Amino acid sequence: MKFVLFVLSVVAATTVLNNPTKAQNYPWCALYAKNGGQNCGFTTFQQCQAALSGAADFCQPNTQYVPPPGPHPSTRVRRYPY
Repeated sequence: MKFVLFVLSVVAATTVLNNPTKAQNYPWCALYAKNGGQNCGFTTFQQCQAALSGAADFCQPNTQYVPPPGPHPSTRVRRYPY
C-alpha cells in the first residue's frame, strides 16, 4: 500500500510540476554546401563563422527567428565611469 501511494504521489508531482518545453530559436544558421544540411543554433555571426572555419560553407540570418518579447539590450557600447 505504501508503494502504491508513493508511485501515485510521484505521478501527481510530475504532472503538476511539469513545465512545457519550447523549441530553441536562434538568429544565425550555418549552411553546409557539401551535404545540403543546415544548423540554426548560433546566437552570433562570429559563433557561426567559428563553427564553419576552414570549410566552404557559409552563414546566413535565420529567416524564422523571432526575438523574445520584452526590452532588448542596446547595441551601443556602454561607457562606465571609473
